[in-house]
Amino acid sequence: MISRFASSACLGVPSDRLPVFFDRSAPLKPSFAGGTGVLGFPSTYKKKAPMLPLSSSPARFARFRASVQRDEGCDSERRDGMPIHGVSETIVGVLGGGQLGRMLCQAASQMAIKVVTLDPLENCPASAISYQHFVGSFDDGESVREFAKRCGVLTVEIEHVDAVALEKLEQQGIDCQPKASTIKIIQDKYLQKVHFSQHGVPLPDFMQIDDLASAEKAGDLFGYPLMIKSKRLAYDGRGNAVAHNKEDLPSVVTALGGFNHGLYVERWTPFVKELSVIVARDRDNSIQCYPVVETIHKDNICHIVEAPANVSGKIKKLSIDVAQRAVTSLEGAGVFAVELFLTRDGQVLLNEVAPRPHNSGHHTIESCYTSQYEQHLRAVLGLPLGDPSMKSAAAIMYNILGEHEGEAGFYLAHQLIGRALNIPGATVHWYDKPEMRKQRKMGHITIVGPSMNIVRTRLNLMLEKETTGNHAVVSPRVAIIMGSDSDLPTMKGALEILKNFDVPFEVTIVSAHRTPERMYSFATSAKERGIQIIIAGAGGAAHLPGMVASLTPLPVIGVPIRTSSLDGVDSLLSIVQMPKGVPVATVAIGNAANAALLAVRILAAGDADLWDRVVSYQEDMKDTVLRKAEKLEGEGWERYLNL
Repeated sequence: MISRFASSACLGVPSDRLPVFFDRSAPLKPSFAGGTGVLGFPSTYKKKAPMLPLSSSPARFARFRASVQRDEGCDSERRDGMPIHGVSETIVGVLGGGQLGRMLCQAASQMAIKVVTLDPLENCPASAISYQHFVGSFDDGESVREFAKRCGVLTVEIEHVDAVALEKLEQQGIDCQPKASTIKIIQDKYLQKVHFSQHGVPLPDFMQIDDLASAEKAGDLFGYPLMIKSKRLAYDGRGNAVAHNKEDLPSVVTALGGFNHGLYVERWTPFVKELSVIVARDRDNSIQCYPVVETIHKDNICHIVEAPANVSGKIKKLSIDVAQRAVTSLEGAGVFAVELFLTRDGQVLLNEVAPRPHNSGHHTIESCYTSQYEQHLRAVLGLPLGDPSMKSAAAIMYNILGEHEGEAGFYLAHQLIGRALNIPGATVHWYDKPEMRKQRKMGHITIVGPSMNIVRTRLNLMLEKETTGNHAVVSPRVAIIMGSDSDLPTMKGALEILKNFDVPFEVTIVSAHRTPERMYSFATSAKERGIQIIIAGAGGAAHLPGMVASLTPLPVIGVPIRTSSLDGVDSLLSIVQMPKGVPVATVAIGNAANAALLAVRILAAGDADLWDRVVSYQEDMKDTVLRKAEKLEGEGWERYLNL
């Protein structure tokens, strides 16, 4: 539901669907035939409420308070006997009504929690579904103070709020989560860097610049290219610029608003991936971390998020350690997004932190047991934190960005949504923004599935990307290796089975004895390359399957190759006799087809589509046997054998 107001103070009138008393401190009358309350005006029936310009005028604020008390009958205490039923009776006030506020409201609705929102736009994304929406500026102190009177706890969905007002509210006993001190640090990106460096969080080198001389000094110190950033109001690439050499400095500084605007520089970081960790902290400072994800940007705007990130376990642990260290240094409860750089030499450096739900956590709505939005509400209300682990094996979040202005942009976005409705595991989130602009975030689509390969294939189908041989180009799920090309005729049976089941695979030669370094590299990197199962064929001493199994936790299936000396028995016994703790699933001599079928069955346990194909395969085998039995019984054995 929506109610609107705008001025240096805030008044909202509930719709007829809501109880008269809707918060802890200021009971308000129902709307008049759907009319709305407006900051600075008595609440009278109007089709569309007029908006006052924001002002910090004490006289205007005094007139507003007088009109509220006279015409609306507001008092400062919630009337006894009018409880707000739900998981929590505390009203959650959210500064900001964008898409993050909208999804907070959706999560709150499922938990019987009441969320009210404050935003300068009366038709912002959250306005249609918040328990009560107030029209006012979240960076105007008077609006924030008046709004806070109607909330049990105050939180944010955007950090560009009036942090000074929040500090004063905290001094008056208002519950702000996260704390105003945290918002103040995060708002100023330079102050944020200083804070985290003081707490031992790894960062790219940085320094403040106040004039051209200090900028040139930074260039001499850090080298070029040099990243120059605005301290405040910088996001989605806005407020950042690159100086490629000393001569670029004046024009880059001018483009960012000049030194008076507040600038600092960072050493250029040649990262290989951008990662993110959503961290939740409750009121007792307990922390829960969501899986590490990779964020893929397009024109400096988050375009795709892959969960979990395809990085090693070591990098995941390091990322979570950095994220926890950063969030632990801040104050207050809630969800925090920690954006990270993974460098070429394996370092994980902090980029920045957001004290709120984040674009990199949208996927959690479908992919995790507890979404980041539910988790944020749990945290700020003092409820137990939920399980942040993933309930699906893989997920991709795709941002719906405006491709054109106006109706042309809406048309293209709706075409994409239409295609998404035909994609298994896809869920569409539309933010209901009234105006389409190029590169504006209008919604997102999350696709979940049993593996990242499958999810990427579904994404390609949705985006109608060009494919090769009518199949989307995806990473292999099974690796088939052998010690020599002479083993290929035996391993052909596995290749044919995987091809028939449409399971992507790779095949190569890896010798345990002649190329031990290649074997080591292959085995230790297989998981990062998306491999889920390894089939290894070997003859004679047949060390390859066992050695690979000792180097990777991935399941390894051994295929004994028939040899001239002992007819493959030596190969079989070598592969089977693995010590405890290093298992190798071993099939019959030369039966590579069974190795592939076993791999397919393992994959099918977590892949509904592949499971159906396995079931169908078994039914086909059954039907084949029954047809042969019928033919034999009908024709007799001699005719059947053409004797």
